[in-house]
Amino acid sequence: GALPDGGPGTRPAAEGGAGAGVLWRPARMEEAAGAPIRVLVVDDEQAIRDYLCLGLRYEGFEVRDAADAPAARRLLAEWAPQVVLLDVLLPGEDGFTLGRALREGHPERLLLFLTARDGVDDRVRGLELGADDYLVKPFDFGELLARLRALQRRSPGLLPPTLVVGDVEYDPATRTVRVGQVSQVLTATELAILELLMRRSPAVVQRRSIALHVWEDEAGAVGSNTIDVHLARLRSKLADAHVRIETLRGVGYRIVAE
Repeated sequence: GALPDGGPGTRPAAEGGAGAGVLWRPARMEEAAGAPIRVLVVDDEQAIRDYLCLGLRYEGFEVRDAADAPAARRLLAEWAPQVVLLDVLLPGEDGFTLGRALREGHPERLLLFLTARDGVDDRVRGLELGADDYLVKPFDFGELLARLRALQRRSPGLLPPTLVVGDVEYDPATRTVRVGQVSQVLTATELAILELLMRRSPAVVQRRSIALHVWEDEAGAVGSNTIDVHLARLRSKLADAHVRIETLRGVGYRIVAE
């Protein structure tokens, strides 16, 4: 029942608390139609459910939670989540049994086990039941997000639409950037920064948000000129585009059409 490490619990406060709501808008993982992805969190520990719901909502997911199998089954029927984060050690019906049931008739639904049971036999059993991934507690929240994004890229029905700001287009499915009709080659770090800025455009993205989204050592990125260096390179590569990456001193950055 250990809580994950490196989680999102302080992120909203770190962004400036309630007053930051004017500037901050979460990056959304979306399905093809543009609606936020529906995630069901099933865990019998309230603290873990609250923790995950907070972080996932911060990242733009639509989230509901359940403490046991009966509640989860009701939400599966009524709400039709696209992703289920499922603990194995549930009261009554265990997560393995529930996991088998939730995949029946819904092969497109993504299932990720989050559990303290770290034995090889447990992992094998979960994957054999059709789970898409298996993450052992305590886990890093950033790793959970990375795994969700990886699963999203492998699931055509959850792929987000092309992002467009000015004449810059970014396709998250193929990770390609076009300026007008010309393809632009960016590094993985530059792509990650550009995607975050485009998803939140025209809202301002704070330095800490960029660091949390792009780097494992977010503290090091925030406290150094690492972000500035990559933004300078990104600006250079987009010099001919009809967009501006603006710096708001003491606030953050945003990308807007010219």
